[in-house]
Amino acid sequence: MIHKAKKSLGLKKFPKQNFSPETFHKAKKSLGLNKFPKQNFSPETFHKAKKSLGQNFLKSQVALRALCDAGFIKDTDTVVEIGPGKGALTAHLLNKAKQVIAIEMDHDLIEHLQEKFQTEINEGKLILIEGDCLDFDPLLIQGGVALSRGGNPELITTSPFGYSSSIRRRENSYKLIANIPYNITGLILKKFLEEEDNKPENMVLVVQKEVAERIVCRDNKESILSLSVKLFSQPKYIMKISKKFFSPAPAVDSAIIAMYDIKSVEKNFTDLFFKIIKKSFAHKRKVLKKNLESVLQKEQIESLFRELKLPLQVRAEDIPYEQWLNIVKFLEKIV
Repeated sequence: MIHKAKKSLGLKKFPKQNFSPETFHKAKKSLGLNKFPKQNFSPETFHKAKKSLGQNFLKSQVALRALCDAGFIKDTDTVVEIGPGKGALTAHLLNKAKQVIAIEMDHDLIEHLQEKFQTEINEGKLILIEGDCLDFDPLLIQGGVALSRGGNPELITTSPFGYSSSIRRRENSYKLIANIPYNITGLILKKFLEEEDNKPENMVLVVQKEVAERIVCRDNKESILSLSVKLFSQPKYIMKISKKFFSPAPAVDSAIIAMYDIKSVEKNFTDLFFKIIKKSFAHKRKVLKKNLESVLQKEQIESLFRELKLPLQVRAEDIPYEQWLNIVKFLEKIV
């Protein structure tokens, strides 16, 4: 009835109790189980970046501080952040701004951010929005925020994460500072620079290094991208960020680009400006005169080149931004 442990079989080596997997399970190295700690599985350390959302988390404190410094943030500012991720930049922004509005699509990270910044959220210093930044309505920055696509444009009620308020449309100053998803860089620039009613004061963004260099014309060649940004702002290249300072590391290096003194431009001028530059850059190997033939009459082209003393063989990329303004202003009179 009573089993006696057989010393010859080594049975005396085992204790009489505490055989739970917590203490007795042997980690299987073949399954990689020895790589994980017993605790600290929060999104801060364990969240896997979603490639579909363009997630590359910036981990350089130098770069994070440079982003904030380039934004000249005051303690009276409202700052919009796109893709706060794990909250590294958010924490820096909260230390400087009056209020931060962070727009995040990843629900897992929203839950993490709510927990990490619970105090700031309760104080109204941080407002989290789960959604697409391209659906964000900047006109609704006034004591709170909302996402709107439809409904009454004058009065919208929303309650993201328990934050509930009725918000009337009204222009309010804000700054946009963010490490944005590279796959929607163009859409973000278009949305916030061409916003008709409530543009940001300035924007400071982390983008691909090549994009930043094109915007400021590092090779002295203009493009539709560089001209589009310069029409609404004064771009400035701040600094390069090596790809090793991101998790996961992207394929290319990045850079911080700032766009200062963002302004509104009269709609008729804007429409003509984009119409002309799109036609002018339609065929890069062709000279400007040839490209303009698809949108202007021969007499108009000759008048333009004669009046502005443009070289007959000049290409669109070799014309500086200030001269493009002169071209469009002249064409306003004759088109």
